[in-house]
Amino acid sequence: MARRTTPIPPAPPVPDPDPPRKRGRLGLYLPFAVAILAAIAWSIFWLYLHRETRLRLDAGAESLRDAGYQVSGKERRITGYPFRLNVTLLDANIREPSGWALTTPRLETQAYVHGLGTWVLAAPDGFTFVRPIGGAVSVTGELLHASLSSLDKQPPSFSFEGKKLTFTPSPGAQPFALTTADKVETHLRAGPDDQGAVLFRVDNGAARLSGLFARIAGDKPVSMIWDSTLSKMSAFKGDDWPSAVKAWSAAGGLMTVRQAGLTAGSAVVGSQSGSLGVGYDGLLSGSLAVTLREAPQALAAMAQTGVIAPEAALAAAAVAAARQGGNDVAQATVTFQAGRTTLGPVALGPAPRVY
Repeated sequence: MARRTTPIPPAPPVPDPDPPRKRGRLGLYLPFAVAILAAIAWSIFWLYLHRETRLRLDAGAESLRDAGYQVSGKERRITGYPFRLNVTLLDANIREPSGWALTTPRLETQAYVHGLGTWVLAAPDGFTFVRPIGGAVSVTGELLHASLSSLDKQPPSFSFEGKKLTFTPSPGAQPFALTTADKVETHLRAGPDDQGAVLFRVDNGAARLSGLFARIAGDKPVSMIWDSTLSKMSAFKGDDWPSAVKAWSAAGGLMTVRQAGLTAGSAVVGSQSGSLGVGYDGLLSGSLAVTLREAPQALAAMAQTGVIAPEAALAAAAVAAARQGGNDVAQATVTFQAGRTTLGPVALGPAPRVY
């Protein structure tokens, strides 16, 4: 008998899908609107920094003038939008009360907006420093730049570096010790316990061929290094150099020498330890443990040029010769006391004047 099948009912009709909705244009334009608003806000912020920089430069210059400094300049430009502040000073000149001065035809400074605590400086056309007695010396080179940061510390962090430098005294000025140098660098840093560190270095300098330097160095290169730390840096304050040194000395400030040296031809003067201060009369005080190579020849040159009295040079040379080892190196102590400089027991002359 045949099996009976049940018919399958037809499937219900599938409704047509709704037509797609048109997308709103807010999502398309919103990112552009946010970017435009951010650019406007950033531009306003940069203009605010531009104004603050100009006002602080004016206030700083006025404060220096009130302290007796002479500050002048031909033109000032503040650029660098959007991410930097570039301050360019033309014919900048600053002179402190004791007579030291610094001038440059063009000083370029730069700081990033996100790091205004660090400024980079450059003098592409060189600069001129003026000595109170010796006169002006023009400095040019392949590279002349510096950096300044940590302005809230005492001392602030400062670094200067110059490469392939040439030193040219102005007409009528006294000669300068160096004519050229492959590299000159200076670093100033704040340390713990109210200390400050000072490093000065000259590499492969050429001495001016006259006087004492020429007799000692001949035509050989001259190199120098001075590495020291200073205590009581918070007391180093004043309207000018003498008043700042007096305040520092009155607070008990001392300089500890970590390394010092002068290489002039084959003659070498070096020190790895010593403590120095400044007396009430502005003269250097303290002592240095020094090593001397070819000291008798250097002392003879000092006598011939009048830097040291002949009898003092002869006595000091005898002391150095007696303390020399087989490598022509002598160990001695240089003392600055009561306004005099002595090598061992021999008085060489007056102590150097700090101010």
